[in-house]
Amino acid sequence: MGADSPRYRTLYVLFGKMDLKSQISEYLDHLAVERGASSNTLDGYRSDLARYRQFCVAASVTELSQVDAGLVGDFLMALRSGADGGSELSEASSARALVAVRGLHAFALRERWVPVDVAREVNPPAVPERLPEAITVTEVLAVLDAPPKDTPAGLRSRALLELLYGSGCRVSEAVGTDIDDIDLVENTLVVTGKGNKQRMVPIGSHTVAAVQDYLVRARPAAAVKGRGSPALFLNARGGRLSRQSAWSAIRSAGEIAGISDLHPHTMRHSFATHLLQGGADIRVVQELLGHASVTTTQIYTKVTIDHLREVYVGTHPRGR
Repeated sequence: MGADSPRYRTLYVLFGKMDLKSQISEYLDHLAVERGASSNTLDGYRSDLARYRQFCVAASVTELSQVDAGLVGDFLMALRSGADGGSELSEASSARALVAVRGLHAFALRERWVPVDVAREVNPPAVPERLPEAITVTEVLAVLDAPPKDTPAGLRSRALLELLYGSGCRVSEAVGTDIDDIDLVENTLVVTGKGNKQRMVPIGSHTVAAVQDYLVRARPAAAVKGRGSPALFLNARGGRLSRQSAWSAIRSAGEIAGISDLHPHTMRHSFATHLLQGGADIRVVQELLGHASVTTTQIYTKVTIDHLREVYVGTHPRGR
């Protein structure tokens, strides 16, 4: 039965009438339950779709069947200009918002709330390619050595930083790690990534030593205050360390090491860049980072090529 057939439209009219707020809520529930989207992803989609709903309501649109491609295109332009009363978004941020809108409309078509997907042909703005920001090995070592060795918070920060650089995991993955996820005998870590997909990655002796030191000298005191949390990294009250607190610890270590505004993802970027500079196969790096496609990982090869070019020009007699 075609999307434009009379019978299809009849079914849509009978069963598809939900207001826009309910349609968005259904879509977010789908992402959370069936797609296993992370809380960060859901927060981003919820915010973007709330702005989309406000834009639609201002245009007297109350449910998705009333939307046409022109309105979706107008919303994209409003994101870039702030014409809807919201903040002006960059190419990357407006492209992200459009992904949420297109996902909503595609879901609406699958659920037969609408006869056609009007957002499908609306393309996001071209996003300038941004190369990952990595720091040198010397700078990484300075960051790893920055936290104090004689305080519980310092021991926790040292273990966290070593885990980030030693495994390449995201900060959200690190704070989501449980004690049972790390094997300090086999030197392995089970990482739960986006969509609750798990991967096993090796960790080095420096990471193992830092985590063992934290587990023996710092975590027990925090665990007494909690309720038996399985989390590897605990806050002072015994609960799981938050992503915000982890960010703060990383920035603090960066300031001590003389690196201003150190971003949590910098450790992950440096992990990948240093592996490739050392000759690692890109497919191996892809698996370690948990990228679904090697295309995502290939951006690091451009960083490495730039590094190789600098070395070549600076050291080869006829490199200039």
